Amino acid sequence: MARPPVNDYGFSTQTGVKGARLINPDGSFNVVRRGLPFAESFSVYHSLINMSWTAFYALIVSAYMAVNALFSLLYMWIGTERLQGLSGTSLWQRYTETFFFSSQTLTTVGYGHIYPVGFAASGLATLEAMFGLLGFAIATGLLFARFSRPKAKILFSREALIAPYQNGSAWMFRMANARKHALIEIEVQVGVSWVQGEGESVRRRFQELPLERKSINFFALTWTVVHPIDDQSPLAGMGYDELMKADAEFFIWIKAYDDSFNQTVHTRFSYKSAEVIWGAKFTRAFTQADDGITYVDLHRISEHERVTVPPLPKSSV
Repeated sequence: MARPPVNDYGFSTQTGVKGARLINPDGSFNVVRRGLPFAESFSVYHSLINMSWTAFYALIVSAYMAVNALFSLLYMWIGTERLQGLSGTSLWQRYTETFFFSSQTLTTVGYGHIYPVGFAASGLATLEAMFGLLGFAIATGLLFARFSRPKAKILFSREALIAPYQNGSAWMFRMANARKHALIEIEVQVGVSWVQGEGESVRRRFQELPLERKSINFFALTWTVVHPIDDQSPLAGMGYDELMKADAEFFIWIKAYDDSFNQTVHTRFSYKSAEVIWGAKFTRAFTQADDGITYVDLHRISEHERVTVPPLPKSSV
């Protein structure tokens, strides 16, 4: 990889630890920021927006149960005799009844068979009702924000390939749109990073990979992104062992226009040198039916077959 680097893409040439990944498979950066107090570095809103749906629903349910448990304990503390309609005799029975009364007050359902008597119980119920209205308004706003935020779901092949291409060879990977709504005006950029030097002199180098095609108008099928390996390519003159020794990482940036949301979406991905298969080509992942409909099998996006690859050209750089 003798070609001079063009830039560092914002990662810095000093992030040179061998084996480390700069972009995780989920598209997140392998970076942890330190030096700020937790209150300044942590954003509740962004955390709730970006967490997984499973974690979001688990948090909402846990918060709902915890708030009801807290208010039921407060009702027990001020005295269950201030809640008319309780029929339980044991402590546990009275606690469960106050818990369900709390849930009815929090959600403003109010069935009416249990009701507060006196200033303390009525004031606590009023506070809980206001807390419930505000809490559900926030939860509804977060739910809407999560649903309305466009996010691309692009599937990438598990490995990139060094495959025959025209009269030579090429580095390539395959991807497909996993959602049913359309993505148009898709643009892709690919860069490669590798490590040079030993010990304290280790530096990470970066280079953009020229592509056969950087954009397409419609993303209806799969798209195999190809970097032809010529004498100007950073991969020229390399073999599998040289690629592994260089600890290469290939970055992919995708930008597309989501036709459903009328907004631009982005996604990232990367392949390490160990995730590059030398001497293979992708098999077709779509079929044409007799009714004229084209079927894309997303389970086959990573399928490939072994082939012979001609020696890579020597670098002229």
